Amino acid sequence: MTTGRTTGQGPLAGVRVLELAGIGPGPFAGMLLADLGADVVRVDRPGGPSLGIDPAHDVTNRNKRSVVVDLKAPGGPARVLDLAARADVLIEGNRPGVAERLGVGPAECHARNPRLVYGRMTGWGQEGPLAQRAGHDIAYIAVTGALGLIGPPDTPPPAPANLLGDYAGGSLYLVVGVLAALHHARVSGVGQVVDAAIVDGAAHLSAMIHGMLAAGGWQDRRGANLLDGGCPYYGVYETADGGHMAVGALEPQFYDAFVDLLGLGEDLRDARKDWTRWGELREAVAARFRTRTRDAWTDVFEGSDACVAPVLSLREAPHHPHLAARGTFVHHGGITQPAPAPRFSATPTAVRTGPARPGADTHQVARDWDVPELAPDLEQPLPDPPARGDRPPPPPPGPPS
Repeated sequence: MTTGRTTGQGPLAGVRVLELAGIGPGPFAGMLLADLGADVVRVDRPGGPSLGIDPAHDVTNRNKRSVVVDLKAPGGPARVLDLAARADVLIEGNRPGVAERLGVGPAECHARNPRLVYGRMTGWGQEGPLAQRAGHDIAYIAVTGALGLIGPPDTPPPAPANLLGDYAGGSLYLVVGVLAALHHARVSGVGQVVDAAIVDGAAHLSAMIHGMLAAGGWQDRRGANLLDGGCPYYGVYETADGGHMAVGALEPQFYDAFVDLLGLGEDLRDARKDWTRWGELREAVAARFRTRTRDAWTDVFEGSDACVAPVLSLREAPHHPHLAARGTFVHHGGITQPAPAPRFSATPTAVRTGPARPGADTHQVARDWDVPELAPDLEQPLPDPPARGDRPPPPPPGPPS
């Protein structure tokens, strides 16, 4: 683990992003864009977020700045539209129609800024029978079949935190869509709306498995397949001290190394190819793992290609030798947190600032974005608008010549 650097601008330096405050995948997408160097201004509502976490510890708001605007008060929507007029991207995570009723929907924003990329983050999407229904990660991944892939067949599927739906199927797809639309806007001069729905993203994540299902290589039930725990050399086993080891010895050469280091008998080496012996193989593997502690088995498999790793807790992970050497986690502002990812050779990223406090950056944003109405009590005169040489001049509409 390393101390968070304050240098590094990232490949999105010069891109302005306006984030309408919400919870879950929207703020995480904003963090990703901010980590990549974008100037992300979060529009917080009076009273703060509805998620009960101290803003000082909300890492999803790192590298951002915050202003407070009451969209339900007179003049509130106008201030947001002033910011949207100066932004490249706007992201919001309200239910369909809410932004329109507040006066900051795509039509109003594009009237002020035709080049704006308007990113919409929802669970169910902008249309469909469930579009107006409430929901959370677990419901979205449930209907896509993703939740039904997880866990042993004799117990209910476990809740996989909110990583699979909110962040993988939601935030990451919103960011991919926004960046693609931003490229299009810079080529054509025309912005657009990006409809990122968690149900769409979570379903898309299962593309390979749907192909395997169609080819007859995947059974439509849990615990019966190569990658869902049905295979005895791809799964998790308990150790003598109640810890766990993860095994992924799929290929023949990795399986052979696994068998040798685990100390299985030669009679089980060929069980890899015989699914009728998988039950026998699983019992033998489980029995062997129960003979030593997690750390002892970690030492056994260290430096091998057996594809075996200890299952670490959140507090243990930053101290893993490989992650520590890479600086996968950083310590910034008293908080241990994942470092920005991925990495760039020419435009490195960094944790530049801690979590934005609601409204703490109002005066600075008013100056930088040339929106004096944000801070009517500002005493010092606003400077000339900053040079925007980091953005190419807008080309004429239509395909590039």
